[in-house]
Amino acid sequence: MTEQNINAQVQRNFARLAGEAAPPPPVPCAVGQPKMRIENFSASFDGTPVLRNIALDLCPRQRLAIIGPAASGKTTFLRSLNRLNDLNPAFNHTGRILLDGQDIYQSGQDVAQLRRRIGMVYAVPVPLPWSIYDNIAYGPRLAGIAAKADLDRLVESSLQSAFIWDEVKDRLGELATNLSGGQQQRVCIARVLALEPEVLLLDEPCSGLDPISTAKIEDALLALKEKYSIVLVTNNTKQAARASDRTAFFLMSDLIECGPTNQIFTNPTHQRTSEYITGHFG
Repeated sequence: MTEQNINAQVQRNFARLAGEAAPPPPVPCAVGQPKMRIENFSASFDGTPVLRNIALDLCPRQRLAIIGPAASGKTTFLRSLNRLNDLNPAFNHTGRILLDGQDIYQSGQDVAQLRRRIGMVYAVPVPLPWSIYDNIAYGPRLAGIAAKADLDRLVESSLQSAFIWDEVKDRLGELATNLSGGQQQRVCIARVLALEPEVLLLDEPCSGLDPISTAKIEDALLALKEKYSIVLVTNNTKQAARASDRTAFFLMSDLIECGPTNQIFTNPTHQRTSEYITGHFG
């Protein structure tokens, strides 16, 4: 028996002693190649592990929900996908994250271009202190789009995709900061969409929002998956069940389980997954 096989057997034995099966390999995408592939990715800050050997695929035109209790590594994982963690000098990583087969951490990577391809929406909406129109047009202008007709088209299509066009189409000159919290969040989503990304990352986008605003954002995500790959971090397991196609459960820096959302919430493989989604801890 080779050393690799011995190590694998030791890991399986350890998992059985812990009362659970060893974590399965990533489930391949149903059709074609994954949009993003995470291969044995580990992350740490000042030497303290935050993620350990994460392996999963993000499929095209699919919503992936990331759930788990606080300090499980969910946000660090999300920020690793577009290299926002690089802004912290204490950050270190091993493993690979591939976007269309290319390692996003390889030397010479254009990080600004990467972040245009992988857009990010944060928990707290922060509209720029300008008009609704200028909030959406800001990114395209920086990207070199100057023609008003092109900007008008992008502003309208982005606001429509974020399910807020009908509410603001007659108010585009008003300050975005005058909108309600739920409207501001959808404007922030539209601002990301105006750059026409390929992957959309959302970190607790409905945190603190009322049920009506939450429902509108979830409706937007359902429509947006026809064009984008979506990763949604949420502490609301009910939202994950409603607004995702696949769900990944993180616990104490580890990926415990990932699979179709219906299966995760009705017949999870791991006891710890079951205990979390039924409210026994977290």
